[in-house]
Amino acid sequence: MASELRQRFEDYMTLRNLAPRTHEAYIGAVTKLSRFYKQSPDKLSNDDIQKHLLHLIREKKFSWNTVNVHFSAYRCFYRELLKWEETKFHIPPRPRSKQLPMVMPIEDVYGIIDATSNLKHRALLMTTYTAGLRVSEVVNLRPEHIERKRMLIRVDQGKGRKDRYTILAQTTLDLLEAYWLGYQPGEWLFFGRDKTKPMPVCTAQKIYYNTKKASGINKGLGIHTLRHCFATHHLEHGTDIYTIKNMMGHKSLKTTLRYLHVAGDRISKVKSPMDTMRDQVKCRQL
Repeated sequence: MASELRQRFEDYMTLRNLAPRTHEAYIGAVTKLSRFYKQSPDKLSNDDIQKHLLHLIREKKFSWNTVNVHFSAYRCFYRELLKWEETKFHIPPRPRSKQLPMVMPIEDVYGIIDATSNLKHRALLMTTYTAGLRVSEVVNLRPEHIERKRMLIRVDQGKGRKDRYTILAQTTLDLLEAYWLGYQPGEWLFFGRDKTKPMPVCTAQKIYYNTKKASGINKGLGIHTLRHCFATHHLEHGTDIYTIKNMMGHKSLKTTLRYLHVAGDRISKVKSPMDTMRDQVKCRQL
């Protein structure tokens, strides 16, 4: 993508107040499209754009969530920035993914966390799980976000540029205090190789994958699984859905309600009306 066009796109997203990670994802998607055809993206046709999307789906085998980022980036670039009309730019409507979140029993979560003897890695994973954080949120924590007196963790500018509070477990606080004494973090609670910068997201993901492999546990997917487990385990332990929604930072209650479908303990405790009726009949016969 030409530098002038790229800057226009960056400026437009800044004016829309889109998050930095959205900037990066959208610029990356349009740049890949441009490199695929070795042409400036404003010179491509609607057929070119759709063929590239089919390439990502059929040849690259990208997940639907990843493809959806490209859909959104193209819509933002062509429809909003370049003002292409529907006759010039049109992508078929896409259904929302209805996949249920992947979760693990709490024993497996702690099995993964216990698989590392590295204090920093252990603190990172424990904080992610017990606070229900996104990976981008945990790596951007600062020491002042840990509010010991109130037993809360403050999340600044989470998804949707919203601030929120989530729970600080005593187990996590104890571990973070030990980590603090051992590593003396500065501006960032979980720093990378450069102590003045936060740990890169890819590093946090790699820590999770390596620790999971060491644990021998195969359930679940990436580090985001810990966030799914946080919501599901709270639901199974009786935390009300609105509190979970607020701790997770969900915009809509519908997003949180997905976890009702994977809360196995609640489902397993439901008794069939047929069994209830059978028990009543047995009582009468006695």
